[in-house]
Amino acid sequence: MQYLKTALADGWRYRFLLQNLILRDFRLKYRRSILGVAWSVLNPLLTCLVMYVVFDSIMRGLRGEGIENFAAFLLIGQLLFNFFRESTTMAMESVMHNAPLLRKVYIPKYVFPLEKACFAFINCLFSFVALAIVLVVTWTPVTWGTALLGLYPLAMLFFFSLGIGLFLAALYVFVRDISHMWEVFCTLLVYASAIFYDPRMMDGIFQRIINLNPIYWYITSFRSCVLWGEGLTLNMVLVCFVCAALSMGLGLLVFKKTQDKFVLYM
Repeated sequence: MQYLKTALADGWRYRFLLQNLILRDFRLKYRRSILGVAWSVLNPLLTCLVMYVVFDSIMRGLRGEGIENFAAFLLIGQLLFNFFRESTTMAMESVMHNAPLLRKVYIPKYVFPLEKACFAFINCLFSFVALAIVLVVTWTPVTWGTALLGLYPLAMLFFFSLGIGLFLAALYVFVRDISHMWEVFCTLLVYASAIFYDPRMMDGIFQRIINLNPIYWYITSFRSCVLWGEGLTLNMVLVCFVCAALSMGLGLLVFKKTQDKFVLYM
């Protein structure tokens, strides 16, 4: 708990550094790009279009009927999973990429995984413009009272991803192979997160396996609020919070225990 308080205090103290690092990442990502940040909207739209053409026909073939408003259903899963993958992957390599800076001046090392998670989160928020476009084009009614509840699973996903990012960043300093393993794991996770299918279409055992995946709960909770207008169930609230808390606890613990040894491996 004390380490968490110290981390929060340092995070506020280094807020201007965080801002500059986030701006730097945006400049690097869209450098020499004609459309610039507009790709945060176009990229998920174009990807969604491709996946819609492929998977909508597959889903209809499996059960003879498709998922209602499949385009929005698919895009929500795609956006939230991409945020998780982008934030954890960048956070994993953030400490090592900033090793020259860490050798010169004192900066709390967890600032760099935090910055990557914040950058991915802001990028995800830009991408929600694509979701708004799809909701308008498909004439999807949005209940704003329940839609605002979607901020809860989104915030919990941020902390869940940050915790995983801190954990991976600590491991990556000592074992570089973790990046390749994580890439493969994320590819597997795509198919276990109910991004382009409804688990209710599957047999009971597969539903139970998917229920063990925290990403599935974050995506389904967000869909329930924004797409279906049903709000959050007690299970959704508890699972989203517990997974985020466990992830942050594990990430902070591992990072704290190993950060003093980083300099030996940089």
